[in-house]
Amino acid sequence: MKLVTNGRLITRNADAQGYYEHGAVAFEGTKIVEVGEEAALRAKYPDAEIIDARGGVIMPAFINAHTHIYSALARGLSIVGNNPTNFYEVLDGTWWAIDRHLMMDGTRASAAALYMDSIKQGVTTIFDHHASYGEIPGTLHTIAEESKRLGLRSCLCYEVSDRDGEEKCLQAIQENADFITECEKNKDPMLAAMFGGHALFTISDKTFDRMVAANNGRTGYHIHVSEGMNDVYDSLQNYGRRPVQRLQDHGILGEKTILGHCIHVNTAEMEIIKETGTMVVNNPESNMGNAIGICPVIQLYKRGILLGMGTDAYTNDMLESIKVALCSQRSQNCLPNVGWCEVTDMLFKNNAKIGAKYFPQQLGVLKAGAAADIIVMDYKPFTPFSDENIDGHMLFGMTGRQCQTTIAAGKLLMKDRVLVGIDEEAENAHILEAAKKLWGDLNHREY
Repeated sequence: MKLVTNGRLITRNADAQGYYEHGAVAFEGTKIVEVGEEAALRAKYPDAEIIDARGGVIMPAFINAHTHIYSALARGLSIVGNNPTNFYEVLDGTWWAIDRHLMMDGTRASAAALYMDSIKQGVTTIFDHHASYGEIPGTLHTIAEESKRLGLRSCLCYEVSDRDGEEKCLQAIQENADFITECEKNKDPMLAAMFGGHALFTISDKTFDRMVAANNGRTGYHIHVSEGMNDVYDSLQNYGRRPVQRLQDHGILGEKTILGHCIHVNTAEMEIIKETGTMVVNNPESNMGNAIGICPVIQLYKRGILLGMGTDAYTNDMLESIKVALCSQRSQNCLPNVGWCEVTDMLFKNNAKIGAKYFPQQLGVLKAGAAADIIVMDYKPFTPFSDENIDGHMLFGMTGRQCQTTIAAGKLLMKDRVLVGIDEEAENAHILEAAKKLWGDLNHREY
């Protein structure tokens, strides 16, 4: 038995007490046993191993509903001759250039980098959307190995696209199919599979049919939708249908499918998303950085669509993301009083609902029986802090880098900002060498 104690505690449990001024969490194995007052739990479990929160804030760990492991080695990278003026040029000149040069060692290093950075920012569950067209077969298995080694929970898929020809496309389809089979066979509660697709403007009808046949109804799809207007134009000009309509035609939509971005969806498409129970994930920082627009969060919410929060390839800090989400929604709607409930629900409620579609243990809440995914934030407020204003402190006071302790499925991954059981210096050295090789290949020089 272990006990996280000596801190303010946020449960995110709508059916019980949501806040304890002096709280504690008892857990054993992978599950939480009890949540309550510190004094009561210390008395009840006198032999429990104590994890000292040091006066910080004890709360559920974060879930990132849309990430790209292949982006992890891009931090600080400038590709010679790459000066994008539109979104397609961003993709072709930056991200596709990177993933075309990612071999297996680069994929493994990228996974290690993103997972360690996630741990440091209190993220214990990710939904990743990977591409490494330099070497495709076995990449999801490799990422899964890193996920298990570093102790996180991952739902993985591979980005199918026609952009690099039929052979690569077929390999990508097979990679998804093989990993889905692997997850079905092994039934690891920390691993799950989706069927990935890049975006509609790089996927033909023939490829969609191949994806659906390979999936055979086993899992949901994870795909970028209407991220840029080029996606909309391509569907209308070449298929006579808007992107969401085209997905519906191919049977891609449904309660286990995630549509990333959905910036340029119209009201008819929103109704289709709602009627099919399909999920949407907003990635506010990435969207703003790529100058492609702002997701119509308020409209999606009004229709009851399950809308989660992701980071895409921009950051691993979920608290940073809700800050940008709030500002962008208020700017888009020209109202200073919108977005608050929507963006906090996306992160703290809806991401947990998305997680429930793929993982057996309850996530995003501290309560008996839920997954022991617990973080401690080094946050000492200088204004009143209670259940009346928790989200205000999240939005305006906290950042992901204030995470000091991270626990995933009962395993201590970081304690007092030191990664547990990981030689971070050695890990960073290996990642650096992989980054140097990738950057060297891209820019034809040595680093």
